[in-house]
Amino acid sequence: MSGLTIVIPTIGRSCLTNLIADLASQQLHEATICVVDDRPDPDRPLTCAHRVLRSGGRGPAAARNVGWRAADTEWIAFLDDDVRLPEGWLSALYDDLRRVDDRVAGVQGVIEVPTSAKPTDWERSTAGLERARWATADMAYRRAALEQVGGFDERFPRAFREDADLALRMRRHGWRLVEGHRHVIHPVRNEGFWISVQVQRGNADDALMRAAHGRRWRTLAECPPGRLEWHVATVLCAAAAVLITRKATAIWVLLTADFARRRIMPGPRTSDEVIRMAVTSAVLPFAAVWHRARGSWRHRGSKAWTGNVSAVLFDRDGTLIQDVPYNGDPDQVHPVPQAHEALRRLKRAGLAVGVITNQSGIGRDLITAEEVAAVNRRIDELLGPFDTWQVCPHSEADGCACRKPAAGLVLAAAADLGVPPSHVVVIGDIGSDVAAAEAAGARSVLVPNEKTRADEVRAARIVRPDLLAAVDHVLENGRRR
Repeated sequence: MSGLTIVIPTIGRSCLTNLIADLASQQLHEATICVVDDRPDPDRPLTCAHRVLRSGGRGPAAARNVGWRAADTEWIAFLDDDVRLPEGWLSALYDDLRRVDDRVAGVQGVIEVPTSAKPTDWERSTAGLERARWATADMAYRRAALEQVGGFDERFPRAFREDADLALRMRRHGWRLVEGHRHVIHPVRNEGFWISVQVQRGNADDALMRAAHGRRWRTLAECPPGRLEWHVATVLCAAAAVLITRKATAIWVLLTADFARRRIMPGPRTSDEVIRMAVTSAVLPFAAVWHRARGSWRHRGSKAWTGNVSAVLFDRDGTLIQDVPYNGDPDQVHPVPQAHEALRRLKRAGLAVGVITNQSGIGRDLITAEEVAAVNRRIDELLGPFDTWQVCPHSEADGCACRKPAAGLVLAAAADLGVPPSHVVVIGDIGSDVAAAEAAGARSVLVPNEKTRADEVRAARIVRPDLLAAVDHVLENGRRR
């Protein structure tokens, strides 16, 4: 094997500190650690000695994509931020990876969930991770396999089903997944009274699984059967009780009581637990059915995720046209060599193209918004048409969310084009272009020029000498099935 990157998506929970401490106690060898901050609008940056990337609050699937795409190692090990690592975990991971052959895409760790002798409903739910197949609480994947299948499906907004979906697509592409010998400890988090109702949002993700993988998705993904049919029956009886007969009322009461009994009997049966189970058992079926119906409507006609590139966004000055500082004169617009041909190839391939540009001269009162618009119209005349234009008029001192290296321009362009950010490639000439792509969960290609710093070239994962080479890279690597 040639290198390992450990990717940890997080929303800044305090448990991350424990995991980082556990990693510090390991013999890291050549492993790189990448923490992906998925807070949508953090008050302050994460305090961490390792590389930190931003994913903009789009969920753990998108955060993991940001992490692995920023890595250049053969293997990517995903850890949840709430696991604990025993001594020797990393050495055991290396042993697991050395044992597998070239057709193995992923190696799962053993997950241990400490529970009490009479576990509560929530403890039993968390303990299900011990039997979960291919859970990304501790799962290592080949980067090449992730690239081939397009990574995690970012339509899954929660830590639920995104790992099963990825495993199905890996197998569909002919890869094997195996279990390793290393293990992690997954403590049970303290949660509130309504947690069992809140997690019913996952029924919407089950609807996406069915749309993407068919009616047999549970069998294919080795997922246990749920209680949706019983929840539907309970809701129908409740509706009938209101609208029709007393008999339906009796059936609804019996179904609810049986559901509560099944949740109470294996547990500690304390007064708090019994009250919680009784109340939530009456509400939970309605939440489950509602979220499943919502998910079925939202994901109707959805297909399996591919991760293919749908759009390419270009930096403007120094990438598409010659860089004239604070230019407000359309006559000073001169395309760089290869710009016409690069755009022609992308359009012929059916990809959308756009421009994302910082124009701080507006915020500094050096040029006007009208002058910038005139320059952009001239670029459109010479190289366009472009499918989207996104301009940040702010100076650095304004602290806006759109100015590169922030994600705003990339996210706005993706939204305008109607594609997920993970299906976008940003081509630019400086580090802030690459950083903006990473922050948005997009991909990037750096095309250096005389203004590109050496450290920016070293930090970029994909570097190409000119626009045509960059476009050829996109077409060769971003459209594979």
